[in-house]
Amino acid sequence: MAPKATKAEKKIAYDQKMCQLLDDYTQVLVAVADNVGSNQLQNIRKGLRGDSVVLMGKNTMMKRTIRVHAEKSGNQTILNLIPLLVGNVGLIFTKGDLKEVSEEVAKYKVGAPARVGLVAPVDVVVPPGNTGLDPSQTSFFQVLNIPTKINKGTVEIITPVELIKKGEKVGSSEAALLAKLGIRPFSYGLVVLSVYDNGSVFSPEVLDLTEDDLVEKFAMGVSMVTSLSLAISYPTLAAAPHMFTNAYKNVLAIAVETDYSFPLADKVKEYLEDPSKFAVAAAPAATAASGATPPAAAKEEEKKEEPAEESDDDLGFSLFD
Repeated sequence: MAPKATKAEKKIAYDQKMCQLLDDYTQVLVAVADNVGSNQLQNIRKGLRGDSVVLMGKNTMMKRTIRVHAEKSGNQTILNLIPLLVGNVGLIFTKGDLKEVSEEVAKYKVGAPARVGLVAPVDVVVPPGNTGLDPSQTSFFQVLNIPTKINKGTVEIITPVELIKKGEKVGSSEAALLAKLGIRPFSYGLVVLSVYDNGSVFSPEVLDLTEDDLVEKFAMGVSMVTSLSLAISYPTLAAAPHMFTNAYKNVLAIAVETDYSFPLADKVKEYLEDPSKFAVAAAPAATAASGATPPAAAKEEEKKEEPAEESDDDLGFSLFD
């Protein structure tokens, strides 16, 4: 039988394993592991096997390993992981698609009872219906102000009742009632809190952004830059077309009000002196835009489409044959 590893040897082995992972992987998901059991964690490891490795450990040990490894390897970007190691967290080193790995982790959730003192992660609502409990158990319902009635020798809840609100601590009465009803209202698993990717740290919500979302946000940013540039008269690539257009409008307005002119302004002045010319020029454009056929062309089409009249003689018999 091999001798059991000492505490010091375990620390050395853990340090070596984490250093190897920091060298091999550039993507890390930081996940909180509150109320996650060992069997559940083992199932998560099996589900992620192939391109991901789950590493748990004490925060102080992980922080120390990261600092020492950053100093030895010269990779200072991994120091961005240290501020993320707060609370009961674990690291998921991965080479796969971050969104897909995050979704895979979220699948492994296990129902859990409402234990006394736990902070409820969700609202707990007791549904109406027959509880299967005998009438002697009505005291639990009365303490919690849950309306009930006796139906066929068992207690029946009349209306749905919000027993515990999200963020509240579970009391002894609520825990006892839920246990009697066989309700396991909470579900726990690894929850991704932060994403580390080649030194950059961001929220997992970023993984849900689509290309359309990015295009929309980019367009909004360009619009804001354009508005700001125009307001302070500072030229930028986004505002330049608008500035040229506004400048042209100003020069055109001056040319119309004065004797100064230039080729493009001459045409505008010509229309202002004789508006009928503008109407004539605008008519073909309006016709083309609407798809209508000009009157002259319409007449020509009518002439072309009008069929030649056929006589009865051409058919080889008269009307009364």
